[in-house]
Amino acid sequence: MTKQETGKDMQKTPVLIMTVAAAMAISACSKHAPTEQSAPGANADNAPGAGAQQAGGTIAIDGSSTVFPITEAVAEEFQKTSEANVLIGVSGTGGGFKKFCKGETIISGASRPIKPTEVEMCGEAGIKYTELPVAYDGIAIVVHRDAKWVDTMTVEELKKLWAPEAQGKVMKWSQVRTGWPDEEIHLFGPGVDSGTYDYFTKAIVGTEHASRGDFTSSEDDNVLVQGVSTDPGGLGFFGFAYYASNRDKLKLIAIDDGNEDNGKGAIAPSVKSVANGTYQPLARPIFIYVAQSVAKRADVDAFITYYLTKSIPLVTETGYIPLPPGAYELALKRFKDNIAGSLFTGGSKVGVTVEQLLAGG
Repeated sequence: MTKQETGKDMQKTPVLIMTVAAAMAISACSKHAPTEQSAPGANADNAPGAGAQQAGGTIAIDGSSTVFPITEAVAEEFQKTSEANVLIGVSGTGGGFKKFCKGETIISGASRPIKPTEVEMCGEAGIKYTELPVAYDGIAIVVHRDAKWVDTMTVEELKKLWAPEAQGKVMKWSQVRTGWPDEEIHLFGPGVDSGTYDYFTKAIVGTEHASRGDFTSSEDDNVLVQGVSTDPGGLGFFGFAYYASNRDKLKLIAIDDGNEDNGKGAIAPSVKSVANGTYQPLARPIFIYVAQSVAKRADVDAFITYYLTKSIPLVTETGYIPLPPGAYELALKRFKDNIAGSLFTGGSKVGVTVEQLLAGG
């Protein structure tokens, strides 16, 4: 497998959604972890987000590229009835939390729960937050549309391919399964600041944030789509919604987790298989986090209320899987009651449903 250099890290461009549709800036693709640019005055007292919190009228959001399409769609509809400005950036889940915990933003999108290190970072800055699940997503495994030799993979095969010890060793399709071609395999995946990367590595490799490093990475899932769709030896992973909107360019792989309790044989991600829990272990909830210091601000309250009461059709339109209506009601109560912290102590929980957690938390 040859390394594919696709440019150095570039600073992500925020997206301002006002009364017209926003245009999302395309992030650069990199082999390395994206670097966070420190904003001027990054402490909690004088960061840009802190000023916005005091002044009101601007809702600053950053974080997951997976959650971005939902938040963008909600914001566009919300602003048809509101004078609030919604400023959205896409720095990945980890990059978003860095900004959130510095007070630079007041809402952070996340494709996995907040990590203990991020909890500590926010705590040191005095940032308290409410965690709100907003949808389900399945992580899609995709290959080039002409890869006729592969229709299914097992979790063990994915682990064999993506584990840290595979770096520089598992380089060809034939090394993954006997009978597959003796040709190079080229890997594409989210950057290490991505919550999708964190969840995938925990679900497949067994340890969060552990994988081989010789793959083409980007915080922009559109770059990954482009990479796999133009590389006959390509294999990648990203949120199901990005596959759904590019299904004519890619081939979707069904996954067998070896547990017949989740359904027999290999199962492909779909609205049904993600919602009913049979697409395992790569189905997961996705979130927004709201700073408690601004939760009672009128524009923030209106935006979050709109998000949790009007988003079901928008979640569906953007290719994600809505939570059951009762889960949105419980999430809204959690927000109105200003309940602090995370329901996912210790990080991602593979195979979990949010309804029971919300009801119990």
